[in-house]
Amino acid sequence: MGSISNPSGRALVRSPVDSDTVLITLRIENDIISDVKFKCMGCAVAIACSSIATEMVLGKHVQEAYTISKAAVAEALGVIPEYKMLCSNLAPEAIRNAIDDWRFRRRAEGDRAPEVSSY
Repeated sequence: MGSISNPSGRALVRSPVDSDTVLITLRIENDIISDVKFKCMGCAVAIACSSIATEMVLGKHVQEAYTISKAAVAEALGVIPEYKMLCSNLAPEAIRNAIDDWRFRRRAEGDRAPEVSSY
């Protein structure tokens, strides 16, 4: 939990159906996620999803981390009620958005970040 100061990428995602919100910050070195932290305002399921998702991508190549899905997070936790998938399982989207932010920052600085075709 927490946030990384001066992160390589960051993203904030809000639930479309309630007030759950997650902030993901990443440190990326040599295209590997070397550190990842989250801040979550939401129910216990939202916090658990954010926690396990960050554990799932730590140490992974950005292309592999980009493919994390809501279903993979739910499976890692055991069972999430279907109605919680939309409102509480926000971390996969936030992780992809933070990686996109990192790519945008690198392009703005003149570096070339690897592209990912889809997730």
